[in-house]
Amino acid sequence: MTAPDSSPNNSDSSLNPQSLFRRLIKIVANLRLAIVLLLSIALVSILGTVIEQKETLQFYQQNYPEDPALFGFLSWKVILILGLNHVFTTWWYLSLLVIFGTSLAACTFTRQLPALKAARNWKFYDRPRQFEKLALAAELKTGSLEVLTPLLQEKGYKIFSENNALYARKGIIGRIGPIIVHAGILVILIGGIWGAFTGFLAQEMIPSGETFKIQNIFEAGRLSDSQIPQDWAVKVNRFWIEYTAKGDIDQFYSDLSIVDENGAELKRETIHVNQPLRYDGVTLYQTNWGIAAVQVQLNNSPIFQLPMAKLDSLGGNIWGTWIPLKPDLSEGVSLLARDLQGTVFIYNSTGELVGAIRSDMGGVEIDGIKLKLVKLIGSTGLQIKADPGVPIVYAGFALLMSGVVMSYFSHSQIWALKIGDRFYLGGRTNRARVSFERELIAIFDSFDGREQTPSTSTEIPV
Repeated sequence: MTAPDSSPNNSDSSLNPQSLFRRLIKIVANLRLAIVLLLSIALVSILGTVIEQKETLQFYQQNYPEDPALFGFLSWKVILILGLNHVFTTWWYLSLLVIFGTSLAACTFTRQLPALKAARNWKFYDRPRQFEKLALAAELKTGSLEVLTPLLQEKGYKIFSENNALYARKGIIGRIGPIIVHAGILVILIGGIWGAFTGFLAQEMIPSGETFKIQNIFEAGRLSDSQIPQDWAVKVNRFWIEYTAKGDIDQFYSDLSIVDENGAELKRETIHVNQPLRYDGVTLYQTNWGIAAVQVQLNNSPIFQLPMAKLDSLGGNIWGTWIPLKPDLSEGVSLLARDLQGTVFIYNSTGELVGAIRSDMGGVEIDGIKLKLVKLIGSTGLQIKADPGVPIVYAGFALLMSGVVMSYFSHSQIWALKIGDRFYLGGRTNRARVSFERELIAIFDSFDGREQTPSTSTEIPV
């Protein structure tokens, strides 16, 4: 009779879901894979730091031309195709974070937690030969568990004893430390991913005295709709600039109010560079400024306000507008300003400078018309950001630092066995071996028979 072929069963067992899952976990928990992923994330993060993020298309075309391309290949097209202009929100970067987090979690559950479980269990040594594998052990002619127990208690050991055997340990927190470190990194990764999906970034240029709702959003996560405020707005009460004695900008300020739908003030604060306003998970930063408009008066006419535009073609910070001098708009002059200090330059239709005027002057006569400068109205440039993942990331860093500190605690173990007139004592530790050896030798010397030399089975490595 022919024996049945068992190979199909073996093949089926190797392809069952449980076996495949175990193989996958083993691959994911591989230390080399985790190192490769970590290096990849570090490299990509460096690229995201070196390459300017979230700039305009024109910026990348000017700074990363196709000919000559940076390093022979890095052009604006490559940057846009690979998403290097917004590295930290690309699908492939987030995928790296997810895979790395999965690898950490798998390592934690397959290695760190079992190691902690093994460290928390105690096992008595009941045979002398078991002491031979310890880094530091001795066979003494004198000694007892009754004398050893208080000595270990004084040094902070937790003691377990049974009949003529003893096991003691301390520093179990050192075994918990690596798990806390892994947990901290996982929390940081979760916070980063959550922030990428739920955060948004906006920029607004608002004239002084205006109220606005956050609308000019140029980057937002797929789940960020709930973070964009709809029930409150921001009012720019006042914007001003402080100048140095040489006329350079020292600092610029915005007096902002958070108002509800009825205009009631919810919060008010003056912000400047490095001093933002925070409300309801949204942060408003002072980043820029401009000249929004100019108020002028012609002869005895009513005061009217004209918008001013930034003239990039002239280079530097120059804003300008055109004022008609006749009702049919056939003639007029141009007003140019560099800052909010109040001086405005007047140019005729041929581009000649015909005068300068300040708000504290009585006015300038041009072609029989008296032109008076009433006020320059500044505008504040605000960067508005919401990142719900930041508190999670901070919590992760707190866990990470706590885990690092905990990992420095040595996990030390000591075994003792009394058989007849022989007393066996030994131990091991995972770090600070020299201190542990001194501690154990001090215990040897604490017995009544300390003048006796340990037997030749003693091994004290240097």
